[in-house]
Amino acid sequence: MDRVRELASMKAAVIFTKSTCCMSHSIKTLFYDLGASPAIHELDRDDRGKEMERALQTLGCNPTVPAVFIGGRFVGSARDVLSLHLDGSLKQKLIDANAIWF
Repeated sequence: MDRVRELASMKAAVIFTKSTCCMSHSIKTLFYDLGASPAIHELDRDDRGKEMERALQTLGCNPTVPAVFIGGRFVGSARDVLSLHLDGSLKQKLIDANAIWF
């Protein structure tokens, strides 16, 4: 859990993914399209990936990826991020966290 919290707080936007997950790719693309440059941590390519995946499960991530943090706070999975985007609040969260500037 400590590793996840540490990584999640290192940058304004952080996404935990797996390299083979199509939803992870979609969320990364959405962030890039909004002008953010999130830190990406691919669990299947990290030596401590299984440990981090278990930590994400304890936070309520089901499925565990993509898991999105903005401003060091857990935002949710793809469904949560897409809901925020559709209601217009994702962009504001990214602005508030200084992940994008306008």
